[in-house]
Amino acid sequence: MVIKVENLVKRYGELIAVDHLSLEVRQGEIFGLLGPNGSGKTTLINCILSLLKYDKGNISIFGKPMAPDAYDIKRDIGVIMQNVAVFNELTVYENIDYFCGLYIKDKEERKKLVGEAIDFVGLNDFRSFYPKKLSGGLLRRLNIACGIAHKPRLIILDEPTVAVDPQSRNNILEGIVRLNQQGATIVYTSHYMEEVEQICSRIMIIDKGRIIAEGTKEELKSMINIGEIVSVESVELDRTLLDSIGQLPNVSQVEFENQNLTVTFTKGRNNLLNLMDLLRKENLSYGSVYSKLPTLNDVFLEFTGKQLRD
Repeated sequence: MVIKVENLVKRYGELIAVDHLSLEVRQGEIFGLLGPNGSGKTTLINCILSLLKYDKGNISIFGKPMAPDAYDIKRDIGVIMQNVAVFNELTVYENIDYFCGLYIKDKEERKKLVGEAIDFVGLNDFRSFYPKKLSGGLLRRLNIACGIAHKPRLIILDEPTVAVDPQSRNNILEGIVRLNQQGATIVYTSHYMEEVEQICSRIMIIDKGRIIAEGTKEELKSMINIGEIVSVESVELDRTLLDSIGQLPNVSQVEFENQNLTVTFTKGRNNLLNLMDLLRKENLSYGSVYSKLPTLNDVFLEFTGKQLRD
C-alpha cells in the first residue's frame, strides 16, 4: 500500500474540513480524487504530506508513518500543485536543477536526471528560457518537470492542466500515463471529469470532508440511476406526445426546448428503440438522434448536486 489514511479528522475551529476519512492508494494505480470546491481535497492532500497538523487519525506512506521530518519518505514523493511554483530568475534548466538538487546532491547524477526530465516534458528547445517567456502550457510542463526530476515513486498532481490549451493538456495527460507506466503511483485531482475518466484506474469523490463514493469509473456509473440519455433534434411535439414519452418504460425525465427533445432513461434495455418506435408511429419527422451512456460528470453531479459552490 502506497498511502493509507485511517480515520482522519482536521478541524478549523468549528468547521470540520476532513471528517473521519479513510482511504488507501495502491501501488501502481492512478488514483483520482474528486470533489466540489470546499470539499476538503486540498486539506486532505496537505495532511497526507504532513504540511498540516490534523486532529485525529493515522497516515502512512510506503508502509511507514508519515511525519513532517520523515525525509526518507519525502525523498520518494513528487508534488505538482495547481499554482505554478518556479523561480522567475532561473532558466528552465536551472529551475529543474534546483528542485532536483533538493533530493539529489551528486552533480553528475543530477545532470542526468535533469536532462531526462527535460526530455520527458518536451522542453529541450526551451532549456535557456526564463519562465516569463514561456506560454501557459510550457509553464505547466516546467512545473511538472521540477516535481518529477528526482524520480519519485509517488506523484501527487493537483489540477495540473488548469488554463492550458487542448494540445498542452493532451501532452500533460500522456506524460502522466507514461510516468505511471514507468512505475510511479499517481494521485490526481481535477475538475475536468473527462481527464479523470480517461486516465484514472480508481476514483474517490469526497464532499464536506467525507467520502461519498469510491470505485472504478464503471462501478461509480452503476451507482446512479441513469442508464442512457437520448437527444432528438428538430422534432415537433405537443403536450400529449410528451406525456406518452414520459410513460415509456425506464423513463425518468423528459425535457423539450427549442424543438430539441432530451429523454433520460434509468437502466434497462431497448430504450432508444422504444422511443424511436413511438415517434415513427406518430409519423413525426426529426433531425439527428444522439444516445449516450452516463459520464463521470453525470456521476459527480448526481452525488454532489448541481448547486453552485464558492
